[in-house]
Amino acid sequence: MARLGRLRGRLVTTAAAAACVAAGLLSCAGCSSGAGSAALTRGSSPSQSLPTRALPSPGCSDQTAGRPRLSGVRVAMTAVRDGPFGMAVTSDGRWGFVAVGAGVEVLRFDRSLVPVPVRTIPLPGSPGGEAITPDGRYLLVADGAGAAVLSVARAEAGTPGAVLGTLSAAAAARAGHGPATPRQEQAAALLETAVEVAVSPDGRFAFVSLEYASQVAVFNLARALADGFGAADDVGRIPLGESVAGLAVSPDGRWLYATSEVSSPAQHLAGPAGPTALSARQAAGCPGTYPGEGPGTLTVISLGRAETDPAGSVTATVDAGFQPVRVVTSAGGALVWVTARASDDLLCFSAARLAASPARALLAVVRVGAAPVGLAAVRGGSLIVVADSDRFGSRGETPDLDVVSVADALTGRGAAVLGRVPSGLFPRDMAAPPGGDGPLLVSNNASNQVEAVDLAGLPRG
Repeated sequence: MARLGRLRGRLVTTAAAAACVAAGLLSCAGCSSGAGSAALTRGSSPSQSLPTRALPSPGCSDQTAGRPRLSGVRVAMTAVRDGPFGMAVTSDGRWGFVAVGAGVEVLRFDRSLVPVPVRTIPLPGSPGGEAITPDGRYLLVADGAGAAVLSVARAEAGTPGAVLGTLSAAAAARAGHGPATPRQEQAAALLETAVEVAVSPDGRFAFVSLEYASQVAVFNLARALADGFGAADDVGRIPLGESVAGLAVSPDGRWLYATSEVSSPAQHLAGPAGPTALSARQAAGCPGTYPGEGPGTLTVISLGRAETDPAGSVTATVDAGFQPVRVVTSAGGALVWVTARASDDLLCFSAARLAASPARALLAVVRVGAAPVGLAAVRGGSLIVVADSDRFGSRGETPDLDVVSVADALTGRGAAVLGRVPSGLFPRDMAAPPGGDGPLLVSNNASNQVEAVDLAGLPRG
């Protein structure tokens, strides 16, 4: 089933409507409910100089930030097949991979900024997010009820057999059973909604967000590669909120972070209650939301425990604005960044506080453009680039890329958004070489383009 028709709609709660935080309440990064912030200047280490404040989670919004267009930033567009989604780049910056409707498009980088499509590797289903294993040998692509696993070397060379196998939550569900009942068929359809994929730092385990199943599936990747792909690869599920999307693993391998667009009654939120469910009037003022929809969440998962006991691996869950959809880490894992799509905000959490005092973990809220989705930490983590998707066509808005100064976001001094870079339609996901050498790649989902941004032209953070 093709990702439930690619509607990408969300299941919503039916909680009683109540007033949400007024739009614009947290439109700057300096809004504070704590005791001020430590001194931090551009170029200093965020991991050593974090604000002492703790902010409440933002409400929904239709008010975006005014941002100047940045001059002198080189960009290049390359046409690709239908609906580019997830992106990945090899460590040497010479090859890129983008998930498209038909499979994975392989891109080569020569001396030019423009990536050159060289071949398409077919995949079934609707390929989504991508990740390359830490050793650079395997490309994982979220697809169906799990992830396809490809050989990077074969994909680059065009050698047959690049697709090595598929990790599938549905395989275990089907194993040893007769004809499926209607209820089982419905449950299987919910599994077939993989969005993002992440890999443990040792490359042994893979994690896939199953959007409509409200779960993250855990797979033993090392076992699959060694013994062949099958039902035994499926370790289990991590239960989360509704419409699970973004995933990120901390650099030290201790934590897995996951976003859910809408909280679930089964989730136990840390700290005071955030914004409440939207009334019909509030939802009408927040593009892409529904009456009764509540705020979304960021969940902290013990990665080590997830590998053996997925159902018991959640350590904390916090409010993360409305419709949080992507998450990345920076500053060596000290900072955790989330895009809250219906809040038009970029959120910054302290990783240490998420582990020890999650109710006080939100450090900064930066108002960006319309419906932010993808994000990437660049320039050694001193800048965050945010893809303002404008996927709901807000009046007076356009899709673009916001460049955010981490130092300014944490201190709250001045405008944290340094400016914007033009993009194609519905910029969705991003990828940059792990070492920082090479362009930032952006998948422009609705205009069927891959955009390359020359990072050398971005302002200093």
